[in-house]
Amino acid sequence: MDITVQELKERLEKGEKLNLIDVREPNEYEADNIGAQLIPLGDLPYQLDELDGLQDEEVIVHCRSGKRSAMAQQILEQNGFNNVRNVIGGMLAYRAQ
Repeated sequence: MDITVQELKERLEKGEKLNLIDVREPNEYEADNIGAQLIPLGDLPYQLDELDGLQDEEVIVHCRSGKRSAMAQQILEQNGFNNVRNVIGGMLAYRAQ
């Protein structure tokens, strides 16, 4: 189940506390971020313990365009996360809004 940038923006503007994970690289995150927790895609399988307790909560993943976050969504789902949502279009779509 994916999430649109419009829905994400609305929820962030309302001040909702979200489990938001950015799977881009540190240099991309430093250049532009929306306050997500940074866990680069290549590190995700080794840092799953940082997300312990979120298996049944909504987890939103994003990257630059949506491709890496789709892979992150798969990794998380294969490791017991039940409600992982990928931001459609990633930061490119988010900033285009």
